[in-house]
Amino acid sequence: MSARLDYAAVAPGAIKAQYGVHVYLEGCGLSMTLQELIFLRVSQINGCAYCLDMHAKALRKDGEGQQRLDAVAGWREAHGLFSARERAALAWAEALTLVADTRQVADSIYDEVKAQFSDRELVDLTLAICSINSWNRLAVGFARGPEPDEQSRKAAA
Repeated sequence: MSARLDYAAVAPGAIKAQYGVHVYLEGCGLSMTLQELIFLRVSQINGCAYCLDMHAKALRKDGEGQQRLDAVAGWREAHGLFSARERAALAWAEALTLVADTRQVADSIYDEVKAQFSDRELVDLTLAICSINSWNRLAVGFARGPEPDEQSRKAAA
């Protein structure tokens, strides 16, 4: 499917504002690996192929192992692959991403994330989750997908 609309060209001011959140998050103090894991998991939930491609590549570039990338969707069963802090962040990310279905976030999930993050970090983590959900909705809504590399083009042929 080709893109429905080039949202960046149509509303550059909106995209600049959205990117401003990204710039803030880069300097907020949360590790980029943690943020990228969150971005990857939320993008899996939202079915955003563009963001899945981008964030998996970013994690690989930063030295993340393939085993952890492969296990992000099943992090609950991937014992020993993710730290307690990462697990709390992934649970928080899932709960907030799916809040329209659940209409709430369980106290147990909040308690778990609160035990791992300071108040400031928790706000920043929540903002990161909000941001990737926004980016996912732009890409999915306007059908922006990843640009296939040569190996993918050959496999799809």
